[in-house]
Amino acid sequence: MNISLLDLEKNFHEVDSGFTNREAIEEANRCLYCYDAPCIQACPTGIDIPTFIKKIASENLKGSAKTIMMSNPVGASCSRVCPTEELCEGACVLNHSTKPIMIGNLQRYATDWAIHNNQVLFKAGKKNGKAVAVVGGGPAGLSAARELALLGYKVTIFEAESEAGGLNTYGIVSFRLPQSISFWEVEQVRSLDVEIRTNTRIGTDIPAQELLKNYDAVVLAIGMASVPKLGIKGEDLVGVYDAIDFVKSTKTEITSEFVGKRVAVIGAGNTAIDAATCSVRLGAENVSILYRRTQNEMTAYDFEFEFAKQDGVEFRWLTAPNRIVSDEYGKVTGIECVKMILSDSSVDGRRRPVPIKDSEFIIPVDAVIRAIGQSRYIQLIEEFGIIHEDGVVTLSQDSFVTSNEKVFACGDVIFGKGQGEAMVVSAAQQGKLTAYEIHKKFFKEILETA
Repeated sequence: MNISLLDLEKNFHEVDSGFTNREAIEEANRCLYCYDAPCIQACPTGIDIPTFIKKIASENLKGSAKTIMMSNPVGASCSRVCPTEELCEGACVLNHSTKPIMIGNLQRYATDWAIHNNQVLFKAGKKNGKAVAVVGGGPAGLSAARELALLGYKVTIFEAESEAGGLNTYGIVSFRLPQSISFWEVEQVRSLDVEIRTNTRIGTDIPAQELLKNYDAVVLAIGMASVPKLGIKGEDLVGVYDAIDFVKSTKTEITSEFVGKRVAVIGAGNTAIDAATCSVRLGAENVSILYRRTQNEMTAYDFEFEFAKQDGVEFRWLTAPNRIVSDEYGKVTGIECVKMILSDSSVDGRRRPVPIKDSEFIIPVDAVIRAIGQSRYIQLIEEFGIIHEDGVVTLSQDSFVTSNEKVFACGDVIFGKGQGEAMVVSAAQQGKLTAYEIHKKFFKEILETA
């Protein structure tokens, strides 16, 4: 198969070009501007959706973008990756008559205008004498830092990667979310006198105790780590990939090594979909997602599932890997699987898969990508001396404070164990609420010293 790197790079250009000016104005004028708008209630960050849409209709695009970003510090990214059909658009009153307002596309239109016109939307608040360290520069950390800076705190973000933005920068495929969008959101935070120290890993470069000593409060927004091992024979072979690292690599460099290859992706979440669709765009001849349950139990968003099917990704349900097969040179040649059946008992609300005896079979593949969730930064959590359950930080009731009253936590590090669904927009809201809780803690002290 003769495909150039330039052709492959084009495959990673954003798939949706967004609204034209005319389309945006026409769509904005469809909105009923409901007084008690259900779309606002359905948005985890509470964006005043009728107001930002009305400002588009009146061609006040800076005002529209500011309305969005005031509520959601990563609102430009969320306009592309939020499951809007389940959230704001799903709540639109027009669902009962025609079709919902395309809120996500309108949100993108306004924020794209701000990006293309180099708008800086906010100014830092007057310094109040308090300093906060934010560990992790992803959606939750950026949101906490932005709100704290508006409230007058001296904020420093410590980010282990070379760029801030977390999942939005490295973990979501470029053809859905270009890095430039995330970088603009990072710069909006940096413009508020927030110091962002990249390539700085807490626990390695700086001890956790040093932050506890030098800052009035610490926000732990560290996200999650690598994909865990499958626990099967052959997964240490060359040609077996971590889905997180795989998607991350496509954000910085496109390779031709997948051209003409057969790829199996293990798992059926959003990251698995991203790994599969990336493989297609890298020129893979055949891409299959293997999942030990059925479509009903998969955790990927419906729109991600449809997107993968349109890309030609094959789904093999009730299929679990047994071992990865290689040739005499250690090259991956296949994956042995076993057929499953769902039992009546459940785990996490999903029926438990059970292998069918003597149902083993081999699928010929050249590469295998693990996408079965993510592990946790347990060692770092324990360095802060806070209570957790398998890497999910324990919080005080109705609070974002941990077992150490100086340490707050938000984002992926608190998701799990029945504590909500890990969405970018949810992480952004938690970052905001964490900032407000910190401010509430210090408010009286700040007033006394003002």
